[in-house]
Formats: sequence, structure tokens, C-alpha cells
Amino acid sequence: MHAWLCDNPVGVDALQWKETPDPVPQAGEVVVDIRAASLNFPDLLIIQNKYQFKPTPPFVPGAEFAGVVAALGLGVTHLRVGQAVACVSGTGGFGSQAAVQAALCVPLPEGMPWGDAAAWVMTYATSHHALVDRGQLRAGETVLVLGAAGGVGTAAIQIAKAVGARVIAAASSDEKCALCKTLGADAVINYRTENLRDALKAHTQGRGPDVVYDPVGGDLAEPALRAIAWRGRYLVVGFAAGPIPALPFNLALLKGASIVGVFWGEFAKREPAHNAAMLAALGQWYQEGKIRPVIDSALPFSDLKQAFARMAARDVKGKLVLVRDLAA
Repeated sequence: MHAWLCDNPVGVDALQWKETPDPVPQAGEVVVDIRAASLNFPDLLIIQNKYQFKPTPPFVPGAEFAGVVAALGLGVTHLRVGQAVACVSGTGGFGSQAAVQAALCVPLPEGMPWGDAAAWVMTYATSHHALVDRGQLRAGETVLVLGAAGGVGTAAIQIAKAVGARVIAAASSDEKCALCKTLGADAVINYRTENLRDALKAHTQGRGPDVVYDPVGGDLAEPALRAIAWRGRYLVVGFAAGPIPALPFNLALLKGASIVGVFWGEFAKREPAHNAAMLAALGQWYQEGKIRPVIDSALPFSDLKQAFARMAARDVKGKLVLVRDLAA
């Protein structure tokens, strides 16, 4: 097999496409012939040694991928050879094959294209866990989605609309705001040209959003928290902007607000039954057409470094997907 190997996590330039031994499944594992993989922001942080999960080099990055089960390890009974699955394993996705714990593989809904399959689990699971579980978002409430044109942002818009909430989508350009409108956002804010707090007051008649979904952090965090409604829930999803904000806790006191951490990976590990039920519900929503991954571009595996460059520049709407050329 071939894969992008990271021998030293100092950044994208350290990645090399190399031939490696074919994987053999251990007990509880399956080998997956990878058809497509998607890029997520943690993938970039991992190869820069900036993420909380630090795999031992050399490793193959790529947390999320989809493909066909090629071999079963001892004790695996719920999957079969030839079955189409999506996997979120932390690493291993940017190659032609991967050995992965069978428990981390999700059977795909009938007819799901490989690009959708590779871009589905992580963003929608993160956003559903954030909004529905941690945020307790209810029909009729208003949610502000920051970084709304990105992978988790576009998923958050769709999930919020599926539960009957009103969505205010905030993004960094008019083009990205237009995309959010096509996904069902009720109002949009270009935070490069508009004052976020003033715009939120205008869109909520001064009340503020009930829930803030924040995968961005940085300079947007404090004005979003200052604008939050009474008993609001501020969801800490990530820090795509780079800096981790230092929020004044008196704002939470004054608004009776909750600052809520969101870590889907740890939730899936600690509460596997609840996670499985959530993934089953998301699969049903996909089949009903309520959610659909937004694919910015589908690129060959050879373009991984260029894809990372676009992600680092925050020049992506939805998700970037790598698709294998099986003839290569």
C-alpha cells in the first residue's frame, strides 16, 4: 500500500508519499480499502504537533475516511468483507488502506457516495453532540453559528434547522454568507464588514442568541458572549482562528449563561451507546434529505499538501475531500 507518512510533526512539508507494508488486522480490527478521505482542522493541528492527541511518529494522518472492508480481525462479527463503512480513527486515512478498530467503523446508508461518506461522520457528529446534547437546542430558539461556512459550521446550520431552530450564520465573506443562506440560515452576518455584537442585536431585537456555536475562538468569542441571551449556552467547539480566548467570567454571571465544552471524540469513547444512537439518527436524517455534506472540492490524494494549504488559509467552504484513483 501507499500512504502519506509523517515522520516528524513539524508541518505539511514533512509529509511524504511512501510505500508501506500492507496492514494486517489484529483482534477487534478490520482492514479498510480506502476510497475517500476528508480533511478536518484537527488533521492540520496533528501534523503540526499542536493537537491534544499526539500520535507517535511515523504515522499516517487523516482522521476520517470511507471505504470497503477488506479483511476482518479475530472477534469481529458485526461487519463483513465487502461492506461499505465510514471510519473516524484519529489517524490512518490518507493512504490506500488502514487497519482500524472495528468499533470505529460506521456502516453507510444505502447509496451514499464516497465523497459524502468521507465527509459525514466527524462534522455532523460534532455538531449534533454540540447543539442537541450539550446545548439542548430546542425548536423556536435562536442559534448563532460562527465559522458557519466551514465543515462543522455547515453541519451545524443543517442540524439546527432540522430541530426547528432559527439560525444566524456568521462567516468571513459575502460569498460564504450566501452559501449559508442556501443551507437554510435565516440571517447572515459578515463579521469582516459588520460589527458582530451590533448585528446580533439587530437580528434578535436586542435579546441575543440562545445558543452560540463557536468553532473559531479568537476575537469573535467575547462579542458573541456579550450578546448572548439570558440563560444562553455558549458552546466551545474549537479554535480555528488560532488564539484561545480568555473570556471574562462575569459575563456568564450577568447573563445566567453557561459555557459548555464540546469534545465529541471523548463523548464517543466514554458513552458509546449514546454515540451509536446519535449516529443512527444522523444516518436516518441523511436518508430523509435533512442533512447533506457540503463538499468544496474533491481532489486526488496526491494533492494533500495543496488541500492543507487551502485549509490553513481558511479558503474552504464546507469540506475538502480526497478521492482515490483506483487505476493509479
